[in-house]
Amino acid sequence: MLIWEVARRYAHALYLSAEGKGLLNIAYEQLNDLSDFVQKDPKLRNFLSAPQVLEESKKDLVRKVFAQRIDRLLVEFLVVLIDKGRIRYLVEIIDEFGRLVEAHQGVGRVTVITAVTLTDSEREQLSRKMAAKTGLKIVLEEKIDPSIIGGLIVLLHDEIIDGSVKHGLNLVRDQLEGVRVH
Repeated sequence: MLIWEVARRYAHALYLSAEGKGLLNIAYEQLNDLSDFVQKDPKLRNFLSAPQVLEESKKDLVRKVFAQRIDRLLVEFLVVLIDKGRIRYLVEIIDEFGRLVEAHQGVGRVTVITAVTLTDSEREQLSRKMAAKTGLKIVLEEKIDPSIIGGLIVLLHDEIIDGSVKHGLNLVRDQLEGVRVH
């Protein structure tokens, strides 16, 4: 199973639980703080993902460390991730949960990958197009990847729009490889 499929499945389950208990905003804030912590200092994530550490030790640590810091629902969610062997996807699950909450609030995160930095007018034009497509207020996350040569790749929820030069060249190569010459 792909990382993002796992993240989507667990994030959706958490979203439904948090929404049902009226904890969406609290869960969103607390999980963002947890994600920041784990990304700045990966020791906790490494410990929780380590196969040589007993699951009971991991769960005890999570309950002791987080019981007073985050909502009980989130603590037990972390325990479920440990039980199911999915704790290593924690950051991706939190990111997907954030996207679900933001969509609920009328905000859509769009990641755009380009070979060079976008101009302000390109940024605004892309935001307008994505807002028209989704009906959401768009927040652009930009990433630079010179390997795409030119064009752009847009990641919007479950959709990938690949308008990169590299992708186009790969399509041409595939077509040419399929041509039989007599």
